[in-house]
Amino acid sequence: MMALRTAIISGLLLCTQAVAAPQHALTLYDEPPKYPANFKHVDYVNPDAPKGGTFRESAMGSFDSLNPFISKGVPADNITLVYDTLAQQGLDEPITEYGLIAGKIEKAPDNSWVRFYLRPEARFHDGHPVRAEDVVFTFETLIKQGTPIYRTYYADVAEVVAEDPLRVLFKFKHTSNRELPLILGQLPVLPKHWWAGRDFAKSSLEVPLGSGPYKVAEVKPGRSIRYERVKDYWGKDLPINKGLYNFDYRISDYYRDNTVALEALKAGQFDYWQEMTAKNWANAYNVPAVAEGRLIKEELPNGNPTGMQGFVFNIRKPMFQDVRVRKAISLLMDFEWTNKQLFNGAYTRTRSYFENSDMAATGLPGPAELAILEPLRGRVPPQAFTQAFAPPKTDASGMIRTQQREAYQLLQEAGWRIVDDKMVDTTGKPVSIEFMLFQTDFERVLLPFKRNLADLGIELVIRRVDVSQYVNRVRSRDFDMMVGSFPQSSSPGNEQREFWQSGSADNPGSRNYIGLKDPAIDELVEQLINADSRNSLVAHAKALDRVLQFGYYVIPNWHIKTYRVAYWNHLGHPKVPPRYDVGINTWWIKPDTPPATTPPTDTSADPASGGD
Repeated sequence: MMALRTAIISGLLLCTQAVAAPQHALTLYDEPPKYPANFKHVDYVNPDAPKGGTFRESAMGSFDSLNPFISKGVPADNITLVYDTLAQQGLDEPITEYGLIAGKIEKAPDNSWVRFYLRPEARFHDGHPVRAEDVVFTFETLIKQGTPIYRTYYADVAEVVAEDPLRVLFKFKHTSNRELPLILGQLPVLPKHWWAGRDFAKSSLEVPLGSGPYKVAEVKPGRSIRYERVKDYWGKDLPINKGLYNFDYRISDYYRDNTVALEALKAGQFDYWQEMTAKNWANAYNVPAVAEGRLIKEELPNGNPTGMQGFVFNIRKPMFQDVRVRKAISLLMDFEWTNKQLFNGAYTRTRSYFENSDMAATGLPGPAELAILEPLRGRVPPQAFTQAFAPPKTDASGMIRTQQREAYQLLQEAGWRIVDDKMVDTTGKPVSIEFMLFQTDFERVLLPFKRNLADLGIELVIRRVDVSQYVNRVRSRDFDMMVGSFPQSSSPGNEQREFWQSGSADNPGSRNYIGLKDPAIDELVEQLINADSRNSLVAHAKALDRVLQFGYYVIPNWHIKTYRVAYWNHLGHPKVPPRYDVGINTWWIKPDTPPATTPPTDTSADPASGGD
């Protein structure tokens, strides 16, 4: 009997060890990753892509910081290219991460911890090896001094331990957060020795030290930044990096205005542009370079959920705290007319916060969703149980009297009324809404909306500010309405706290632009994060979606299911693009095709000088 019991215990131990064995990749529900341990490269790259050349792109506004991890300053575009992370996400799988700095990853069978085994060859650009103490330093620094998103993301981590120079253990507060090991895999690793004696919380243009495929070569504050490919990059031959990071230099030139930037593209001043405006895509590329095939227009498939972009109500403002007011104002956005007259019919109206995915709530709720919502009855909008959400639909004529009548009725029910041809709120104050934006393209969209509001005596003030002021005002929640986006992945998780939970509402830098502080939504978010299967995740996402939809917290905008890109023909990209990304890091310069204009070749600038 004793021998039998010993054999059983030994078998269980072996089984546990097998489950917890170090792996080359992490998946959410422990399903096999697409690529096996001995894979040579991913499918969405050209493993033989030529290295070399200069890739020039545009950036909007300005920048005044090279520290992207804090809430102060506006960081330069692409600065994260300087840093490696513990693991790297595959771009043709919903959520799978392959070891980068960590060659192997071990996860507890009960999800109570995750251990990262660092590659001994990983090193920073100064030759200093990447070690466990750097990982611990990074985690603790981001928690204490980083932007609030890190405290939210890593809230369920109880402790981080450097077990030896090449092993780091993260212990969790509970076992239900299945996404947490993957979230930790995205941790950028900062050099402890370099930051010693420096103030991490201070915005700075000092060139940072990293371990990634690029380093900062030249900074012209607010104007441009140039990155140089690290020729002896320690991770260049890893299978997950094969075929990536092919440009010798990457330059981001800053423009104040999208219109000016587009003209610069057509003049060959930079190489690549992702077009976000349907009118431009239809009409702005009638130039010889396009007709001759030198400037290429292409639509690449986008397999990501499109998420939600919309006109965001700041419900911290008293005038937006009544859902009837928010719904009434939403009725006055005439998407059909806008799509026909301004967008050449290119867009589809967004209705879901998880649009373009199986997580979008459509039709009536099914049994699984009802089971999630039922305990919250009386605390969430009653329509979530019995109705299918749909934004108002017009005939595109520009006449929206039906919607205006319904909006007026809702405003009256909320205590608003007309006095001397002006709408006044419950206190008798004339209603004036400031809409803050920095994108000039949105002004033409807002003007018809402004007219529809004016018909009901509501003033809409369109306030365009520069990027720095915009960022500061968003962080301080100093706005009435703005254009906001809530991007989603194929596997939503911890980031939902940043969007919707009470704890993020007052954190500067969080994406809870709306100002949500609703215990019922808090519960739905936690349940989604703790879902133990794909089916459960989908049901919880749909339930959350319904509650957000019927809260009328944003006026939904529009979406397309492709990336619209324009690029000069000296650029090449793989025949099979990644499903979940444009994949610009997979592109290359064709050595036998000259660029539209000669790119800058001066590489003699002192990178520590901070520009000219």
